[in-house]
Amino acid sequence: MFDIKNLSMIYDMDTDEKMYALKGLDVKFPDRGLIGIIGPSGSGKSTLMYCLSTLKKPTDGSVVYNGTELTTITDVKREQLRRREFGFVFQKHYLVPYMSAFDNVMVAAVTNDAATREKAKYYLEQLGLRDREIGKRPTKLSGGQCQRASIARAMINDPKVVFADEPTASLDHQNAFNVMRILKEYSATRLVLVVTHDRSILGEADRIIEMWDGEISRDGGAL
Repeated sequence: MFDIKNLSMIYDMDTDEKMYALKGLDVKFPDRGLIGIIGPSGSGKSTLMYCLSTLKKPTDGSVVYNGTELTTITDVKREQLRRREFGFVFQKHYLVPYMSAFDNVMVAAVTNDAATREKAKYYLEQLGLRDREIGKRPTKLSGGQCQRASIARAMINDPKVVFADEPTASLDHQNAFNVMRILKEYSATRLVLVVTHDRSILGEADRIIEMWDGEISRDGGAL
């Protein structure tokens, strides 16, 4: 699904001391499975995710997704790809403050039919939100509940790829492992990339990539 070659991201290009977030990465990802990308802060793991998802354009290198070079497609095609084939979970939930948890999931949906609404409710319930919480606005929910709503939002269009950046950071132990169980189930037919610093949540990962200083230091199987 993804074929990444010589991928580099350089910040402060106009200064004498350039900062390399990524240094000539070569890596491939399949069309399904749960893959953990782990490393300390500043290792380049989030930057890699942003480059793969077209949220950032790399300084150099190639990102081929299902035969399409993502670094050269138009803005319109990039937006269509993100909406229809990619799902995103960020460290901050970015929920719309005046919408309920349910409406925050539905606002990202490509369709607004009964089946999609049932799916939104199903995901929210699976992620631990009860009926009375599903109808509440973000200000009336805990940080963890908001994050779980954002995970349901990422999955609503059945994306081929889910990019999850620290998806369990605001969750307690029980909810964190429930989220990872759901992502693991989803990865049976889709690709799920989880960026994290928490090795404990990757117990069921199919593959773990460790990053250090903008490079891949280890690429192997599960823990």
